[in-house]
Amino acid sequence: MTAVVTKNKVVSLIYVVRNEKGEIFEYRDLPVSYVHGSGADLFPKIEQALEGRAVGDRVAVQLTPADAFGDRDPKLTFTDDIENAPPELRRVGAEFEAQNAKGESILLTVTRIEGDKITVDANHPLAGQNISFEVTVQEIRDATPEEIHNGRPAGDLPSLQ
Repeated sequence: MTAVVTKNKVVSLIYVVRNEKGEIFEYRDLPVSYVHGSGADLFPKIEQALEGRAVGDRVAVQLTPADAFGDRDPKLTFTDDIENAPPELRRVGAEFEAQNAKGESILLTVTRIEGDKITVDANHPLAGQNISFEVTVQEIRDATPEEIHNGRPAGDLPSLQ
């Protein structure tokens, strides 16, 4: 009997994420795993599309901002004097981690340098975009009781969110 993706299975995937221009944003050819039905690690529309699939199956899912990384929030963009930025961050595309007011870690990206001003953005790079995920099932196995309880596979691999 062929294993299929159902609740409480650990599913290992490879995937490609494309931005709304069709450009590859992220490519993962080493499998990442999640516990199906846990509601963690995977956007709900992708999880729904994988239900009942078998090893080797590929699904393509289109996600709107509401289904994925949300709309861009202008309040997450900050402009400051470039002198307040360390020299290694004084280039467009530079990234650094900081803590928000709640103590959570956030990733900021330098998006613009104009004159003596530098602008950084804490929005996810795909916020406000329609994106596509192309996901291929690599492996399916029963989740352990601990994995079901935690909602994550043992080893806690990176999420697809």
